[in-house]
Amino acid sequence: MKILLAGATGVIGRRLTPLLVQAGHEVVGTTRHSERAGSVSDLGAAPVVMDALDAASVRDAVAGAAPDVVIHQLTDLSAEDFEANSHLRIEGTRNLVDAALDAGVRTMIAQSIAWLYVPGDEPAVETDELNAKLPPYSGIAALEKAVGEMPHGVVLRYGALYGPGTWYAPDGAIAARVKAGNMRPNPAWTSFVHADDAAAAALAALDWPAGAVNIVDDEPATFNDWLPVYTAALGAPTPRGARHAAATGRPVSNAKARDLGWKPRIASWRTGFAQMENG
Repeated sequence: MKILLAGATGVIGRRLTPLLVQAGHEVVGTTRHSERAGSVSDLGAAPVVMDALDAASVRDAVAGAAPDVVIHQLTDLSAEDFEANSHLRIEGTRNLVDAALDAGVRTMIAQSIAWLYVPGDEPAVETDELNAKLPPYSGIAALEKAVGEMPHGVVLRYGALYGPGTWYAPDGAIAARVKAGNMRPNPAWTSFVHADDAAAAALAALDWPAGAVNIVDDEPATFNDWLPVYTAALGAPTPRGARHAAATGRPVSNAKARDLGWKPRIASWRTGFAQMENG
């Protein structure tokens, strides 16, 4: 197939592009910055410069590519600007969906997140309600609603991404906070997924039915459980903090993704963090 990958230079995009090429697909990869076009080419895709917040730019990129499928991996988180990222999810997704529909594209696969479920004790599944009170909700709700307008829209609800190039990498934002002693154990749930496994899920999703799918590893954990392991992998001091409070948030189930044939190569963050420690 011919695939337009929006966000080809991002954490997922730069992993996904070679997977798509190796699978025999023709890939057009977008970037906001002309100076990054060479890196898109190096990954095996044809580069196109596109500003997702400019409807005309998106329309031209999609029409020019004439893809069978659009894969939406656009984010704006490098500067930890959550407002900008939410704006991109709302306006960028709207522009991408409109352009795809105008170009006759039937299928879109889009990146969402897995930590917006209403709190509960049982692992969340895709039919469970999302929590409208959490700050990222407006951007995610708009993204998922827009993708749902596609004849065939698949939403990948990724867990917290870790691995090289992410905030959890040794040179990432979370690692910096840990090394500075600015993070403490707390009872909030986290469901992780290695970025390599997230990219593999996007490739697999080319064959999936429409709808949302949780992409997380097999071991949800609270901060109390994973933070000491993570700090040890970084060689940072063990954080101190209260451990008696009741858990908040919710673990997330990957049963649907497994039923569709995907499973995480790195089944637990414990293994993934240990690999980080060992280089």
